[in-house]
Amino acid sequence: MTAKIIDGKAYAEGLRARIAGHVARLQREHDITPGLAVVIVGEDPASRIYVTNKAKQTAEVGMFSEKHELPASTSEAELLALIEHLNKNSKIHGILVQLPLPGHIDPNKVINAISPDKDVDCFTPASVGKLTIGLPGPVSCTPLGCLMLLRDQLGSLSGLNAVIVGRSNLVGKPMAQLLLRENCTVTIAHSRTKDLAEVVRRADIVVAAVGRPQMIKGDWIKPGATVIDVGINRVPAPERGEGRTRLVGDVDYESAALVAGAITPVPGGVGPMTIACLLANTVTTASLINGLTPPKDLTP
Repeated sequence: MTAKIIDGKAYAEGLRARIAGHVARLQREHDITPGLAVVIVGEDPASRIYVTNKAKQTAEVGMFSEKHELPASTSEAELLALIEHLNKNSKIHGILVQLPLPGHIDPNKVINAISPDKDVDCFTPASVGKLTIGLPGPVSCTPLGCLMLLRDQLGSLSGLNAVIVGRSNLVGKPMAQLLLRENCTVTIAHSRTKDLAEVVRRADIVVAAVGRPQMIKGDWIKPGATVIDVGINRVPAPERGEGRTRLVGDVDYESAALVAGAITPVPGGVGPMTIACLLANTVTTASLINGLTPPKDLTP
């Protein structure tokens, strides 16, 4: 068996086109332009590239975009004051503070300062609570992207056995909640799970988010299973030259693709979905803030 490749890049392009349509409709029918503010503190090169891409894609779908680039010397009080200003700004419907923050700033204090109504990253306790009990609202971007890819590939997920390898607040736990909503039977496994390979072999759906390069091997995969690889790991690639590296996922792609029914590549799988889902979440929060029903094709 050779697995079907799940093209996250192509799906994300289509999703952004749908988002642009919803933005245009909100502007036309309600005079609302969804607005996203992204805040970065410090000079981390990868974070700056990511933030620039977010701002660019926000503008491309017709949204209002604000980028706040602060020096690493910014105090916690100054950052909290900016967040409070953004909470009160009616042009802003989504606030994202890029992590990591400099060591002298408490990330939990910063996250908790964001208005739950504008929490498009879905990190605040209120957002986590809404997801857990099924209230309307945005959902963590990467898990939402995974769910969209799974629905597109499989249609109904009801009754399927899903194993999530990884228990992070960012991916593993919210992914479990989303799959429970889809009537999956869900197991959260991790690096210390006893007989992990055997647990994974029972899964119709495998979501790998453990943060260990190529940890999940092909002989762990049930034949025909759908594999969603969230991992992004940089490993040495001496075949490309001295000091060169390449990106790999948490799944050993070459061996897993011989067994799985469908699989996301790294790169080009889940990664492109994250920013697209951030934009989707901003449309959702803009709708809810203004008393409107969010578009069904952008929410779980």
